[in-house]
Amino acid sequence: MPYGVPGVPIISPDAGPLPPVPLQQPTNLFRFGEQSIWSTQMHVAAPTVLASTTHRLFTTPIGQVGQGFTNALSIGETNLKEGGRVPSGVAYDVFGVAVQVALSDGTADAGDIMNPVDTQAKITQLMNIITNGVLTWDFTQTAVDISPILLAGAGGGAFGAVAQNAAGASSGNMNNGNGSIWMYRKHPVALPGNCTFSIVIRYGSRTGPVAATDYSCYIRVVLLGYYKNVIEIG
Repeated sequence: MPYGVPGVPIISPDAGPLPPVPLQQPTNLFRFGEQSIWSTQMHVAAPTVLASTTHRLFTTPIGQVGQGFTNALSIGETNLKEGGRVPSGVAYDVFGVAVQVALSDGTADAGDIMNPVDTQAKITQLMNIITNGVLTWDFTQTAVDISPILLAGAGGGAFGAVAQNAAGASSGNMNNGNGSIWMYRKHPVALPGNCTFSIVIRYGSRTGPVAATDYSCYIRVVLLGYYKNVIEIG
């Protein structure tokens, strides 16, 4: 006779003891989910010296000016609502860090960030950033190195193709790869909802400058992770 019909238990007798049921209603619930948090640094063409410099991300929230930008950051540059903090009331575990390097079509924070990396000078600038840049956590009084930008979700180098046609014009695009290498995939970094944090981009002494050409450099760092917050219901 199948389990669950009248007179027969709904679970197998071999299933073990039933878990206890609380007599009172719960006062809160935990809500879990996946979310990414991102922040962006702009290096304008001046030329801008990068060697032995540091640049702090995740400090400027949406709608404010900072991190090399002269205009307010929009949703394309960050989704932080408060500088240096994860969303209020949310504990956040980071299981991946990714970095995107792109070029704008202006010499300052005025052009569209859509310029293809399709010439020798632009490829050189891309490689300059991902080869010499290093990411570091900064927790106010504690600094922890993450990895070179080359390994932060970049897959190990520059990818793409550039073709030269008969007229001498270049076509194609280069970028810093896909997210095939993730830091913290085994041991996430916990960011409690009340902690203050930032990520610093540090450049070595052999880093070249952002050249005084017709483009500026845009570096977006993305944290991939899980969030948990408490929903009060009573």
